[in-house]
Amino acid sequence: MNVKNGLITIRDATINDARLLCLWWNNGKVMEHAGFPYGLETTEEKIKGKLEKKDNNFRHIIEYKKNPIGEMNYIVLDDNVCDIGIKICEFSMQNKGLGKKILSLFISTLFNELKFKKVILSTDLRNLRAQHVYERLGFKKVKIFYDSWTDQLGKSRTSVCYELVKKDFISFL
Repeated sequence: MNVKNGLITIRDATINDARLLCLWWNNGKVMEHAGFPYGLETTEEKIKGKLEKKDNNFRHIIEYKKNPIGEMNYIVLDDNVCDIGIKICEFSMQNKGLGKKILSLFISTLFNELKFKKVILSTDLRNLRAQHVYERLGFKKVKIFYDSWTDQLGKSRTSVCYELVKKDFISFL
């Protein structure tokens, strides 16, 4: 995938991005929202292996004004459904309204070019900022998994699952 809209680009992640992904994934502040306040404790080599592996998990770099600001992925669950994730990793780029534009570009591509019928995602129940963005895009809350996993601090976490079909999608492009 290599799509652009205005100053936003979403491109395939390559092994050349492993160092940057390693910095982001090992940064506890970046990863705390996902339950990893100590980061993922991974290596560039492990990330290169993930990027080289040809499976159903497609990783992408988000660029704004040609500078990397975050990452996203989609996992093919079947011919019609994919599961997505997004992180704006550069804190200076958060809370600027970019998330809904980036997701609009990504989801438009998933529906219109890759022909998925449904996009799903999950987030921590406490991540109200993300939930607000997802709901503005038309995602519907479908299930809450209470105390479904334990984070690095030993705290129980609750996940909320969303789904979106094309007819409900509200684009901000």
